[in-house]
Amino acid sequence: MKYYLNLGTNLGHKRRNLFRAIAALSAGCGGCMVSRMVESEPWGFHSPHAFLNVGVAITTAMPPHEVLSWLHDIERRLGSDNHRDEHGHYADRLIDIDIMAADDDEGNAVTLSSATLQIPHPHLHDRMFFLQPYRQLKP
Repeated sequence: MKYYLNLGTNLGHKRRNLFRAIAALSAGCGGCMVSRMVESEPWGFHSPHAFLNVGVAITTAMPPHEVLSWLHDIERRLGSDNHRDEHGHYADRLIDIDIMAADDDEGNAVTLSSATLQIPHPHLHDRMFFLQPYRQLKP
């Protein structure tokens, strides 16, 4: 399957955070395609720290929920284990990796809805920092 991911960071050395995440993704799937970086304001919460986002397309035989677990593991290894504050609201983060969309091996769009994962991402069309990189990866 081909997965279209969005990586975002608004803390620390943002470019280095993204490059480390891209390297971890690439090592786990044998390579990836990367969009241009996009700067954006925080979405869903207030923060003085702007985000830097990038889209990444990977190909792997892993099923969607396994990919999600792998992405969460990468986030934890890179020091970003929680994206919400003590009240459950979005918070600043070193790295956040979201699955924006996926295609099966024939190139057909995958749709999935479970308690822990929705493909395509429910906010794919609401967030320009998702759409711009996604359109570069899948015109």
